[in-house]
Amino acid sequence: MRSILITGCSSGIGLDAARSLRDRGWTVLASCRKAEDCARLAGEGFAAPRIDYEDAASIESGWAEAMEATGGTLDALLNNGAYAIPSLVEDLPVEALRAIMEANFLGWHDLTRRAIPVMRAGGAGRIVQCSSVLGYAATPWRGAYVSTKFALEGYSDALRMEVAPHGIHVSLVEPGPIRTAFRRNALAQFRRWIDWETSPNRATYDRLLERQSSDAQDRWELGPEAVTAAVVHAVEAPRPRTRYRVTVPAHGAAWMRRALPDRLLDRILSSS
Repeated sequence: MRSILITGCSSGIGLDAARSLRDRGWTVLASCRKAEDCARLAGEGFAAPRIDYEDAASIESGWAEAMEATGGTLDALLNNGAYAIPSLVEDLPVEALRAIMEANFLGWHDLTRRAIPVMRAGGAGRIVQCSSVLGYAATPWRGAYVSTKFALEGYSDALRMEVAPHGIHVSLVEPGPIRTAFRRNALAQFRRWIDWETSPNRATYDRLLERQSSDAQDRWELGPEAVTAAVVHAVEAPRPRTRYRVTVPAHGAAWMRRALPDRLLDRILSSS
C-alpha cells in the first residue's frame, strides 16, 4: 500500500487530506503538533505520530515512529501546518520572526531531509509543500508569514531540480482563502507577540483586530477539500504539476504578478 506522512492534521487542510487519502487506499500517517490531537486521530484508526515543527526532538521521534509504522518506506510527504503573525513589519519582534521561520520553514526542511533518502532508496516519491498565494504575492500586515512562504517557494524550486533524477517529484500547493481555523490561530499569535497597544499604529491595529475577530466569510473562500483535490493530483498523477493554485484570488494574483508593474500591484494589494 502507498504511504503518506501528513503534518498539521488536527483540523483544516491536513485533516481533510488525511481522511480523503485514507479513503483512496493510502496508508496515512496523520501527525499533529499536540499529543491530545494525535490521540484523537489514533481513535479514528490513524497512525498519528506527534510532530511539532518548532520542536526538533518531536520531529526526530515522530519520524522514527512513522518509519516503524511503514517498515522504513514512504511514498509521499505533505508538509502542512503553518501560522501567521499579523503585524506591521516594524512592530514584529525578532524572536517572533525566528519562531515563525522555525514553524513554517526550518522544521519543514528538517522533515524533508529525512524523507529524501528513504524515497531515493525506493526509486520514487512525492514531496508536496502547502504554500500560499502569499508565497508569490505579498500583502501588507503579513510580512512574517510572507517571509516564510517566499522562502518555501524558492527552496522547493531548487529541491525539485535536485531530486528529479531520483524519481522524486516536488509540488507546491498555493491556496488563497480556505475555510480553516487559520484566522483564529493568527489572532492568538498576534496577541502573543505584538505590543500593539503602545505602537504608534495603534488606531490601525484596532481596525485589524476588528477584522480578524469577525466571523465574516471571504467571498472567494473555499473549503479544505479544494486543497485536498490538488494534493491528490500531486501524489497520484503520473506527471504532477510543479504548482497548484487554489481559489480565484490565487489565480488572479499569479496573473497580476506576471502582468503588472510592481507599483501598480502594490496599490491593488494594499487595498485588498
